Amino acid sequence: MKTADLISINDFCLYHNVEYAFIESLYEADLVKVTLINETTYIPGEELRKLEKLINLYQLDINVAGIEAISHLLHRMEKMQNDMQSLKNKLRLYESE
Repeated sequence: MKTADLISINDFCLYHNVEYAFIESLYEADLVKVTLINETTYIPGEELRKLEKLINLYQLDINVAGIEAISHLLHRMEKMQNDMQSLKNKLRLYESE
C-alpha cells in the first residue's frame, strides 16, 4: 500500500474535530481498519467514506456500541438488497424463456 493512500489519524481527527480515542474505539470494535507505520497510525483511503459515515452517527450522540449495531444492520440490509437483485435477475432470465 502506498503512503499516498494513507491519512494520518492525527490529521483526520483534527480536520473532523473528533477525538483520537473515538477512532481507536472504532478500530477495537473492528469497524475501521488502520495501518501502523513507524509508530504513526494511518487510515487507508478506502476507509474514509465509511469512517465519515460513522462520525456522522457519533455526532448524533450515538455511542460506539450503537454505531456497531447500526453498522451491522446496514451491512445486512445491503447484503439482502444485493441478494434480492440477484434473484430478480435470475427471475427475469426464466421469464424471458
